[in-house]
Amino acid sequence: MADKLIHATAKDDKVRIIAAITTELVNKGTKIHSCAATASAALGRMLTAGALMGAMLKNEEDKLTLKINGGGQAGNIVVIAYADTHVKGYISNPSIDLPLNSKGKLDVGGAIGKQGNLLVIKDMGLKEPYVGQVPIVSGEIGDDLAYYFTASEQTPSAVGVGVLVDTDLSIKAAGGFIIQLMPDCEDLAADLITYRLQEIPPITTLISSGKTVEEIAEYIFEGMDLKILDSVKPVYSCDCSRERVERALISIGEKDLKSIYDEGKTEELKCHFCNKSYLFTHEQIGELLNRK
Repeated sequence: MADKLIHATAKDDKVRIIAAITTELVNKGTKIHSCAATASAALGRMLTAGALMGAMLKNEEDKLTLKINGGGQAGNIVVIAYADTHVKGYISNPSIDLPLNSKGKLDVGGAIGKQGNLLVIKDMGLKEPYVGQVPIVSGEIGDDLAYYFTASEQTPSAVGVGVLVDTDLSIKAAGGFIIQLMPDCEDLAADLITYRLQEIPPITTLISSGKTVEEIAEYIFEGMDLKILDSVKPVYSCDCSRERVERALISIGEKDLKSIYDEGKTEELKCHFCNKSYLFTHEQIGELLNRK
């Protein structure tokens, strides 16, 4: 099933829905970072969450950063997402692979840990970015994002993100949803949606069975006036360039840059998000020094 993200509403526009299939996107990201199974599930859930939350940004140039670190072996997981739903991300420890948890699932919560925070940064072109931070609830990511929306944005939300990793470490299915209730949504509708979400199979099971993202939304919101508003293809894409890496190298300061120059070596810098290497010779570092 091809990746797709939809915006939709239900219950006379009193429920907002963003849902996506992200199998191809997650497969690309986890392959770039050579992730083991547990790392794939953790990074994949964060990439899916980034695509969903990026789709909530209003302006084309807006940018969202998600970061989670609960003190577990996964270390930092960072995802950057844009309004056009292209995302990039990395996990500090892509080789982490824990035993299955008590439910027989990949132990994402154990890999991330609970001694830390989920950080959300929205850069919307204002003088200062919006920064929201909440303590980690479970490390399973969906629960943590639901708590973030309720605590930081005062918007009751249900968040589900899932990744099914195949035996060859390819991604068999990935996807997720964010469901938000508007202030005037009736309690009965909220109770019905809660019941439906408790009763449906995991989203990766629905995707694996061949359901489209529209069919998944229809399955959850049957009889609730579902309206599909638009759709887009979310993708994993890194926008690094030599010019950006040069600016990052200059930004370390003249003293440190001169120290690198004095060593007389070629400096290799690698992009965290796509692992592309950029080489700077002794002469090129000298040229950067002369620009300062």
